Amino acid sequence: MPLNIRSEIVNQLAERLAARRQVNKTDAVVTLQLRDRVRPLQHRVLSRPATGLEADKAFYDELSGNA
Repeated sequence: MPLNIRSEIVNQLAERLAARRQVNKTDAVVTLQLRDRVRPLQHRVLSRPATGLEADKAFYDELSGNA
């Protein structure tokens, strides 16, 4: 299904974004939407203080069944 943008300004912005990312307009808009939805999650995760602890690979391998 083609992307139908009725606003010429929005269409030009989508074209510029698509050209910068070297994708079609639909993919550029979808990527932008996903980024905007993920950004609050990234901020929440990054706002937590670092513990300084090393990740325990054996523990995570066991959890995922790769032990």
